Amino acid sequence: MRLTKKTHACVRLEKDGRTLVIDPGAFTEADAAIGADVILVTHEHADHFAEDRLRAALEAGPAAELWTLGSVAGQLSAAFPGRVHTVGHGDAFSAAGFDVRVYGELHAVIHPDIPRITNIGYLVDGSVFHPGDALTVPDHPVDTLLLPVQAPWSKISEVIEYVREVKPRRSLDVHDALLSELARPVYDHQIGALGGAEHGRLAPGESIDL
Repeated sequence: MRLTKKTHACVRLEKDGRTLVIDPGAFTEADAAIGADVILVTHEHADHFAEDRLRAALEAGPAAELWTLGSVAGQLSAAFPGRVHTVGHGDAFSAAGFDVRVYGELHAVIHPDIPRITNIGYLVDGSVFHPGDALTVPDHPVDTLLLPVQAPWSKISEVIEYVREVKPRRSLDVHDALLSELARPVYDHQIGALGGAEHGRLAPGESIDL
């Protein structure tokens, strides 16, 4: 499987000529989901869910399908009947040759005064886990953890402890658009030294074979 990093929280996974895209939000390239066979969205925040871009991808690919939680599915299902699927924690499905398991229920706490919304993560082919905006630990071994490295709801000690708890073979940074280049070496060093797993990051557009 080939993973291509897109800006912020979005990644493209390619296998056997099929493509799966996770979280093509407003911070991501406008065409990030174009050509996808499968699109997964973790939650409704704009940096993960851009309705206009999802509509464009579904219109461009008449066979493309979307799996997501109810708050997102409700905004698109009427326009694309039979192609938008609502899933939640504990669900599993296969799509375009990818096997996906769903984990998690709530977004991380941003501030106690802000109500928490639903958030789900996706384990793809029993190997790659994207948690969205939460520090969800799946009950399955993870080879590659897509690590939300910086967010208004997190601090680096929590990020490091999350890597330790999941125990992946490697972590790759996502959710990083707000992280300055000045800060990146600090995050790289601390997560790599303390997380207990191989740690890396990809520039937008860069790919790696998993």
